[in-house]
Amino acid sequence: MRAELKVEGIARRVEGPLLFLERTVNVGLNDAVQVIGGDGVERLGRVATLDEDSMIVEVLESTAGLGVRDTVLSVRAEPVCFDVGPNMLGRVFDSVGRPLDGQSPVPAMRRLRIDGLTINPARRALPCDFIETGVTAIDLMNSLVRGQKLPLFSGGGLPHDRLATEIAQRARLRGDSDDEFAVVFVGIGVSHDIAESFRSAMETSGALGHTAMFLNRADESSAQRLLTPRFALTAAEYLAFVEGRHVLVIMTDMTNYCEALREVSASHGEIPGRKGFPGYMYSDLATVFERAGCLHGNPGTLTQLPIVTLPGDDIGHPIPDLTGYITEGQIVLDRDLHRGNTYPPVNVLPSLSRLMDYGTGEGFTDADHPQLASQLFATYANARRVRVLASVMGQEGLSEIDNSYLEFGDRFEQELISQDAPRTLEESMAIGWKTLAVLPDGELTRLSNEQINTYIRRHRRHG
Repeated sequence: MRAELKVEGIARRVEGPLLFLERTVNVGLNDAVQVIGGDGVERLGRVATLDEDSMIVEVLESTAGLGVRDTVLSVRAEPVCFDVGPNMLGRVFDSVGRPLDGQSPVPAMRRLRIDGLTINPARRALPCDFIETGVTAIDLMNSLVRGQKLPLFSGGGLPHDRLATEIAQRARLRGDSDDEFAVVFVGIGVSHDIAESFRSAMETSGALGHTAMFLNRADESSAQRLLTPRFALTAAEYLAFVEGRHVLVIMTDMTNYCEALREVSASHGEIPGRKGFPGYMYSDLATVFERAGCLHGNPGTLTQLPIVTLPGDDIGHPIPDLTGYITEGQIVLDRDLHRGNTYPPVNVLPSLSRLMDYGTGEGFTDADHPQLASQLFATYANARRVRVLASVMGQEGLSEIDNSYLEFGDRFEQELISQDAPRTLEESMAIGWKTLAVLPDGELTRLSNEQINTYIRRHRRHG
């Protein structure tokens, strides 16, 4: 049973989301507190810093109207926790796990710390098997594996929100019961209209039935934004490691999270690092991303697809740079493809799924899948090289084979990458074989003779 102690008269000043107090009670770092102002409103907070004489509380809600003399602190003898239960799917929550859908709170089966489960590293298993997203550029070329953390790098104005919503609606397991699959959708620092569009899209598509949504709006406090993914991942851990489901967590936008981390760090007076971000941003992001994975002896898995907006389209910016060190690859959206009306504008050349080999091929997807993806990647790289050559010397100076590469590059972008409806993996593979048929056999060095006879020549015979 949790103990609570109320103390008053210890507040000294309020600066933004931070409340500075005298330390007259025994509290621990990250302990949960309730800050009760003179207006009677209870505000959730947590102890962010403390020493022998003072402490700082991060107030996770608006501090507007919060006085100093009449502030009362209710201290809990526990960290910030989240009450979770089996009826979380189909529900919409705010930043700190309170219902936004007008329904009653979820009946609690467990009370879990939002900092995550304590997992022995020896219990972690290698991620394997396949999650089908319905997006050809991901499923065929950069497959998402259960238990993986695979970020999506985008630029401002690119359709990452649309893509995130469609993946949440369409993602599924192949050959398994739908009851085993769940989605946790997290909107971080989104505007009210985008938050409502996320919610409406999930409801109208029917996908909300196997989804738990957590929505943090742009006008909410930066301190609260830091907890949104942690509340969401606590729900995902319960669904994955207690209920045994395969959970896909989609988080948009982690750049908003990092901006909030910089703002809170600056308000603490901490010495900034690269571009003003705190020096501990790497370890902080790791506490979020490393909650993905699978466990030996547990049927459930937790997979992450975080979306990162590149400030100034700079993939070397600290946010994507550090994210890339922690995660297992990246999906990159391209502005030139977007200008050419390619949707989704995924550039497969800088994209990479480091765990793709563990979730594709015979026994997982299709025995020919890895070789087809490898051939498509190599051929498209050559097509991009030939485009550069053609821009220098003109297309009339190219050889017949070079022209076939140009034709392949156009068809690859217009027919394979671009799509206006979800595709199964089999449909994506069929289009992949068809686009390769424009090249002579001698250029298909990553395919076996059997694959060329079975797929490539058949497409040539049938036009």
